[in-house]
Amino acid sequence: MDARPTGQQSAATSAWAPLRWPIFRALWIASVASYVGTWMQEVGAAWLMATLTASPLVISLVQSATTLPVVLLALVAGALADVVDRRRLLLVTQGWMLLASGLLGVLTLAGWVDERSLLLLSFLLGIGAALNAPAWQAIVPELVAREELHAALTLNGLGINMARAVGPALGGLL
Repeated sequence: MDARPTGQQSAATSAWAPLRWPIFRALWIASVASYVGTWMQEVGAAWLMATLTASPLVISLVQSATTLPVVLLALVAGALADVVDRRRLLLVTQGWMLLASGLLGVLTLAGWVDERSLLLLSFLLGIGAALNAPAWQAIVPELVAREELHAALTLNGLGINMARAVGPALGGLL
């Protein structure tokens, strides 16, 4: 089933026009919230690792654990987004990240997190993010009218950059 709006023409395509489509708007808001959470988690994980060890190498491994899956899985994730139901893939990857971050939160609150578990869970979050990104990018044309695609892609970039500004600041505050 194609979720793309059909039979409706926009009078003038503004930068905000794609947000009038309920499905795109809901997913865009959710993705911005997810990106903010991702950036907050990265700041929090680095901060937590700095409290667990004084080793600069181990502290830097947190960022490596988060980004290495993107490097390793970029091609696979793109191909997967092309051959499977993107909606389901998005649900699975978001669920995966929810479980990994929830487990990290529980371990941290219980005082059971150590360097290895933090690195492992950061790596698992990176896997979720690596598999999620291509599916989200590929699903956008199905959610908006063709003449609004450029604006929708611009909004995606805006959302990512807003999250890059807000997420670390919120993570530092918390």
